[in-house]
Amino acid sequence: MGVPEFAEVIASPDVTIVDVRTPEEFAEGHIAGAVNIPVELPDFIDRVSELDTAGTYAVYCRSGNRSQPAVAGMASVGINGIFELESGTTGWTSEGQQLVQ
Repeated sequence: MGVPEFAEVIASPDVTIVDVRTPEEFAEGHIAGAVNIPVELPDFIDRVSELDTAGTYAVYCRSGNRSQPAVAGMASVGINGIFELESGTTGWTSEGQQLVQ
């Protein structure tokens, strides 16, 4: 989904924002309220399998490349309420949205 739609989704207090970039990238700037679950970690599936399958999750990376396998991995453990920011933080900031450190 695009930036305006993603911003609308994450405005809900019931949505968990998931940043799947590296811890270093996360530390450089992330969407406010996000939790960092790096998709490249070997235990990514184990970590997302601990999430509430009935929850709603907004997932992003830097450009959209890593969020796609992250979303697929989350879906494989039974999570269906997933919204993906297609353009990642690159698109987020290019449309005037802020990152926090």
